[in-house]
Amino acid sequence: MAANPPELNIPASTSTVDVSIIDTTGSIRGVAASRFIEPKIPGHDWLAVPCLAFLIQHRKLKRSLVFDLGLKQRAADWPPPLAEALAKTGATFNVPKNVRQILDEGSVDTKGIEAVVWSHHHFDHTGEPATFEPATALIVGPGSKEHVFPGWPANPRAAFRESDYAGREVRELDFSETADGTLKIGRFGALDYFGDGSFYLLDSPGHAIGHICGLARVTGSLDSFILMGGDAVHHGGELRPHAWHPLPSSISPHPFNSLSSTPCPGELFEPLLPNGSAAHHDVPEMIESIRKLQEVDAHNNVLVVPAHEMAMMSVVDFFPKKANDFVEKGWVHKTRWVFLGDFAKAVGYEGKIPVEGMGEWGP
Repeated sequence: MAANPPELNIPASTSTVDVSIIDTTGSIRGVAASRFIEPKIPGHDWLAVPCLAFLIQHRKLKRSLVFDLGLKQRAADWPPPLAEALAKTGATFNVPKNVRQILDEGSVDTKGIEAVVWSHHHFDHTGEPATFEPATALIVGPGSKEHVFPGWPANPRAAFRESDYAGREVRELDFSETADGTLKIGRFGALDYFGDGSFYLLDSPGHAIGHICGLARVTGSLDSFILMGGDAVHHGGELRPHAWHPLPSSISPHPFNSLSSTPCPGELFEPLLPNGSAAHHDVPEMIESIRKLQEVDAHNNVLVVPAHEMAMMSVVDFFPKKANDFVEKGWVHKTRWVFLGDFAKAVGYEGKIPVEGMGEWGP
C-alpha cells in the first residue's frame, strides 16, 4: 500500500505561469545505458535521448524565460575538444532547429525573453544562448562561476564556448539569499523567481555542479505544478517505484502494448527495479536529490518532466500548445510507468507490439 504523500510546504499563491514543453527537435542516438544507469538489464542497452526544454510565461507581469536549450545545431559549433571526445563515443546527433527558431516560428516575442536558465552546463542543455538578445540574461546554478566557467577556449575542458555568453549578464543563483534563509519546497532549497509563488528554482545537485530544477504553478484552482527536471534523472527507473508509487500489481496503460485492454502484471518487473545511478559528478549527492524528487513525484498534481524523458513524447502536447491542463488530460497517470517498456527483452516480451514512441536507440 502506498504511503501518504509528504508535505511539500509550497507557499500558498493564486499566481500562475503558462508553461509550454518544447520538443527542441534535438536527439541523440548511441548513448549506452550503462554510462548512466546500473545495474545492466538485458535488452536495455541504449538510452532514448530526446531533448526537452520549457517556455515559462507570466501573463500578468508580461515576463518570460526559457529553461534549457537542448543541443547546438552543428557539431562544428561545439568546443573542439568536446567534439573530438563525442566523436569517439560513436553517438550520433540530429538537431533540425534551435530553440530560438522554434519559438520564433511559434510567434513568441523572443526579443522580450528576460533570461535563459541552464539546468546545468552539459552540452545537451546549453544550446545556443547567443541566438537570444544581449539583454537576455543567462542563469546558472550555485558554484558554476567558480568550477564551470569560463567557456572554451579559456577553459579547455568546458562543454560550451565563451562566445555563448559573451556580452550578456551571467547570473549565478545563491540559495542562501532568501528573506529568512529557510525557503524549501519539500526538501529542496528554493528561490521564488517572480516573487509571487508562481515559479521556483530548486537546488538539485549531484549529476553536475550547479544542477537546478524548475517548479511552475500552472493552475491556481487545482494548485497543480510542472517540475522541470533537467538531468535529475535520466530514466524513469531511477525515480520509480518508490514508497508513494510502489510497483502496482497491474499496470495500465500496458507498457509493451498501448492498445491492450488487459493490464500488465507488475510482478514481471520486481527483479529489475529500482535502477541505480552510474556516471555523474557526485553519485551520493545525486541519489539524495532523487530521493527529494521522489517526494515531489508522490503528488498526483505534479507532472515531473526530465529533459530526456522518452515517455513524454507520445503523450504530452508540445509547444506551441501549453501544458497547464495536464491534470485534466491525465498525463501523470499516462506517463508514470511507460519506462517499463524498455524492459521487454528482460521479461520475455520481445516480438509483441511496443508502446508508440519507445524502441531501439542504439547506433
